Amino acid sequence: MSKKPDLKSAMLQLIEQVKDELPLYEPATFVCGPDGNCIGCPKKLMELVDTEVCYWESAIERGIVPKFDEIRLFGKLCKNVRRGLVRNGILSN
Repeated sequence: MSKKPDLKSAMLQLIEQVKDELPLYEPATFVCGPDGNCIGCPKKLMELVDTEVCYWESAIERGIVPKFDEIRLFGKLCKNVRRGLVRNGILSN
């Protein structure tokens, strides 16, 4: 039986997973579409996730431990952003 990670480790694992799966730092995701027909602006969605990632990395370095609900909400945000990127054709299912 595997041991569940503590809250700090869980958030760090989630951040690593987000960095691996979402194109956070690829320039193509930080520009608006050429025809302006975005379904939820990918640029704004990625900026939102990047802001949260930077906040939590900094907070954890300062010794702030996230609460379970904060981890859940961050995970939900990332899931919804991923869904938006799939709708815009930036990511595939």
